[in-house]
Amino acid sequence: MERILTIFAFIILCGFLGVLVYKLPRLDLGIIVALTVAMAFYDLFIHKRPSR
Repeated sequence: MERILTIFAFIILCGFLGVLVYKLPRLDLGIIVALTVAMAFYDLFIHKRPSR
């Protein structure tokens, strides 16, 4: 269930940022949005949680 909610939250974030880039197509904004999506992807799907 947690994985489904994570994927759903990531899709919502990408949709929100996609509308921003679509409505305001600027190179610098596109770079910042791409970095934001890449960091969120890394944090949600690649980063290992510390062992307890």
